Amino acid sequence: MKKLDSIQKRLLEEIADLHTIPEGAYNIRSNSESAGRRSTANIEIIPKTDVAGLDIRIKAGTRRESVHIPVVMTQSGLKELVYNDFYIGEGADVVIIAGCGIDNCGSADSEHDGIHRFYVGKNARVKYIEKHYGSGDGAGKRILNPGTEVYQEEGSTVEMEMAQIKGVDDTERTTTAELAAGAKLVVRERLMTHGNQRAISTYVVNLNGADSSADVVSRSVARDNSYQRFDAKIIGNAPCNGHTECDSIIMDNGRILAVPGLEANDVDAALLHEAAIGKIAGEQLTKLMTLGLTEQEAEEQIISGFLK
Repeated sequence: MKKLDSIQKRLLEEIADLHTIPEGAYNIRSNSESAGRRSTANIEIIPKTDVAGLDIRIKAGTRRESVHIPVVMTQSGLKELVYNDFYIGEGADVVIIAGCGIDNCGSADSEHDGIHRFYVGKNARVKYIEKHYGSGDGAGKRILNPGTEVYQEEGSTVEMEMAQIKGVDDTERTTTAELAAGAKLVVRERLMTHGNQRAISTYVVNLNGADSSADVVSRSVARDNSYQRFDAKIIGNAPCNGHTECDSIIMDNGRILAVPGLEANDVDAALLHEAAIGKIAGEQLTKLMTLGLTEQEAEEQIISGFLK
């Protein structure tokens, strides 16, 4: 594995909680190059030959194994588009940790666009963790545009944790999913924007098989002059269950647009959406301030608990 500098190491800690080389399979990408890669007997990581990216093949029946594929960028002005395809075999049960951290101290924009496609076999289980983080005091923007496609076979389960809490100036996240009979998708998105940041999240989930289900929930905080849009659509094409929810705190001059959407194409499709946007309640602040916290400390405490 190539030696990483202190900034790159800090980014890896932020997005993947890595303090050393991870156990199991991994590929660490740094400034558009592989800084280290390892396959295992059950998880094979193969570089693509036609475009930038990887094929990750997980054997059927693989259990209690993980694969890390984080990206770090410290070169100002660098822009890249990466394609990663995951093939998860029947009955596997694995954890996939991704994410991108950008430190930009220059005047040019830095951008990482990552397209992840998941082909999840019958009765397989996947937990996918993706964190985005930005830092650096340069005038150049930190831009992240992740695209995620999920194709689930019968009885499979996918749990996705999406977090973007600090430092990303502009992001457009697009997630689509196709679920067969008995498949289950759970998404938990956590997002905070500040300054003049912009964040767009779009989800389109097709419940195609009987007894398939989806639960897509976003919690977000918009501060300063930032803007957010949450656009989630669940389409029931069979007897199924779908739920989408957006719960947001708005502060300062922030703006939030929530667009939950449901489409039922089967009489036994049970679909529900919820959306709530509001400011921090005054009684919450007062209660914490009576315990000795300043107003700012009380706000931070409430936000931290809200985004957990």
